Formats: sequence, C-alpha cells, structure tokens
Amino acid sequence: MDFPCLWLGLLLPLVAALDFNYHRQEGMEAFLKTVAQNYSSVTHLHSIGKSVKGRNLWVLVVGRFPKEHRIGIPEFKYVANMHGDETVGRELLLHLIDYLVTSDGKDPEITNLINSTRIHIMPSMNPDGFEAVKKPDCYYSIGRENYNQYDLNRNFPDAFEYNNVSRQPETVAVMKWLKTETFVLSANLHGGALVASYPFDNATGALYSRSLTPDDDVFQYLAHTYASRNPNMKKGDECKNKMNFPNGVTNGYSWYPLQGGMQDYNYIWAQCFEITLELSCCKYPREEKLPSFWNNNKASLIEYIKQVHLGVKGQVFDQNGNPLPNVIVEVQDRKHICPYRTNKYGEYYLLLLPGSYIINVTVPGHDPHITKVIIPEKSQNFSALKKDILLPFQGQLDSIPVSNPSCPMIPLYRNLPDHSAATKPSLFLFLVSLLHIFFK
Repeated sequence: MDFPCLWLGLLLPLVAALDFNYHRQEGMEAFLKTVAQNYSSVTHLHSIGKSVKGRNLWVLVVGRFPKEHRIGIPEFKYVANMHGDETVGRELLLHLIDYLVTSDGKDPEITNLINSTRIHIMPSMNPDGFEAVKKPDCYYSIGRENYNQYDLNRNFPDAFEYNNVSRQPETVAVMKWLKTETFVLSANLHGGALVASYPFDNATGALYSRSLTPDDDVFQYLAHTYASRNPNMKKGDECKNKMNFPNGVTNGYSWYPLQGGMQDYNYIWAQCFEITLELSCCKYPREEKLPSFWNNNKASLIEYIKQVHLGVKGQVFDQNGNPLPNVIVEVQDRKHICPYRTNKYGEYYLLLLPGSYIINVTVPGHDPHITKVIIPEKSQNFSALKKDILLPFQGQLDSIPVSNPSCPMIPLYRNLPDHSAATKPSLFLFLVSLLHIFFK
C-alpha cells in the first residue's frame, strides 16, 4: 500500500475546488452529485421535475436535516437561470453551495445558518435555454425562453389580469414544488441590470408609479439588505445605459409592468416573500469576470438567507394541544388577498420588522382570536421570535379545510375598484416599460 498517497488523499478536501467557468448541464450535475455524496449529512439532492427536453430541474438542499421539514426551522430558496441566457446567478449558486458545505463546522456563522435553516438551491430553472445559447451576448441570446419559446417569468398565474398562456413543464414543476414545502423567503437571480427588485410586478388596469404589497416595509428592507452589501449594486447607476436605481433598489412595477411573474406568484399563492435580483449589466459576461461577481455577491447571498429569521413564528394549538392546520394567521392592517395559513403541522411564519403587532387567528366556526406580539429591535440568534398560540376551544379538525378554498388562481385583484397598494399614475412608467421589456 502506498501510505504517502493515502495520507495525501485524507488531507485533500472532499470536493475539488469549483472553478470559475460556466458549467453546462453535465458538469453541473456532476458537481451536485459529488457534493450530495461527500456531504450527505447536510445535503439532499433531488429533481423537482424535467424541462421540455427532459433535463432534470435539480435542487440541492443544505441543512442539518436536509431530507425533511422540521418544526421551527424555516424553508429558504434561491432559484437562478430561469432565463437561459442570464448566466451569472447559475454559477453564483454553485459557488454558494460549495461555500456552505465546506464552511460547515469551520465558520460559526455558516454553521449556525445550516443548523437553523433549510436552504433549497436551484441553479437552473431553464437548463434547455442555457444549453441553447450558441453565441453569448450581453443583451439578448437565443435561450432566454425555454425550448417551447415561452418566457418562464411571464408564465405563472397573475393576480391582476388573466394570463392565458400554456403553462410550461418548468413552471408547473415549480408550482408543484411550492406546495410541498413551507417556503418563507426566496430570491430569483437574473441578469441584464444591477438592482434588487421587489413586488408587485403588476397592478390593475390603470398606470401607477408603484404597486406595493401590504408588506412593503419588509420587502424594501429585504431588497436593501441585499443591495447594500453589493458594492456595485448599491451605487444604483453602474449600468450606464440603463435606469438609475437609488441605492440599487426598485419596486418591480415602478421599473416596468410584468404579467405572470414568479415573485408575485410566490407572495400571493405560496406565502413566500420573493424578490428578484438582477446581478450583472451584461446577461452573459465572460468567464474571467465570474470571480469578481462572486466576491461582490457572496456577503449579500449569505446575509439575505439570514433574513428568513425575521419576525415571528410558532404553532397554533387547540386547548388539548393538537396542532391546527390551515388556520388563518394574519397581522392586523396587513392582510393578504390570499390569507396566510398554518401548514399541516399548525406552523406559521410571519416576516416582520421590529415593532408591535396584533395577530388575528381565524378558525372556521369560531370568533377570531387576537394576540399581541412585540418584535424586539435586536434579532435573536438565527431565530424569529417564537410565539405559540393556544386557542380556548377544542379544534374540530374535520371542519378545517385541507386545501385553501379562498385562493383560486385567478386575478384576485381584478374585481376590486383599486388595489390599495398602487400609487399615483405615471405616464413615464409606460415609456419605461417599453424600453425594458427584456430584463426580468
């Protein structure tokens, strides 16, 4: 036996250093499978479905309990490359995976993050599009759309107008995935600009300068959290031929209206706060620029994951200690048009900034239960404030609907006279929308 070689093998890292090159489907799969094999205690690799051409839509889960949800541990996700020619996010997520698994047990911050969070990472939602790019371009390449020539970020149900397009396999796979997990926070990674964009992306018929959610304070904070740690994004005008974004942040609709987008769908129908991260002025930059993109985004990517621990979380129980699923748990004065409900374990997660809030808990056939919470200024160590809610009656589980009956996938805002989040009209917005049709 060659003992020097054996010792050398023991000293080498479990995964060879990930290079700063673009990884095609085969290379990406090989890397993900190697990570899943070598770090099996903290990772779980699975496919949520297939693309039009039959390529797997891989998701790598990183966490102390990667294969299943644990009560009290929030679910977080990153999704990249839904436009196949926007490539930086795809590579950043591969490097994020590498950084997380190799830092576990060595870096206290990363170790605590893995202990307290279940992190789902999808490097490519549109692998067919990525593979279709033959001539990389900064502005537009064949491959933005999926193989059927559908823009996946215009392919989801829309809460403001009917989006009568053929749902694509990639979109359907993500929609099904969102039903299987209690996702709390998310971001989707794009290219072609340098900005953190927050919901809403659409609004009702008239033109408005902004379209804001009931949780606008939280969304602005989330977008600033990411942008402020990216030295180029926070400048707001790094892409000289594009719009100026103060502090690197914008409301999606203020930038330009978008029908059928993924971030609005997440917020309205999946109870998941999602923002869109535009990470590069050039959609498909040269490989030699990838190290600088990683250096500029690394701190932001980590800090953004930590925000899944904002606010308050807990379980809702009846007087006998039975967890109650599908119970409406909403903050007074910020009710969602599709009410947020407890999951099958009776859990709720509400992303909130420090302050005092009144929470309404509603169970069919009973008066609303009201409780007050105070979110402290200093966040707890990788955990939202824990607040279990004990209801003063015995829950009739068979009277609580298993599915959510109040949220059909139709334009929920369409029949309202005006959705309260929208602000004053702006003719300038219409002109801007024409100029920016090929970004998000």
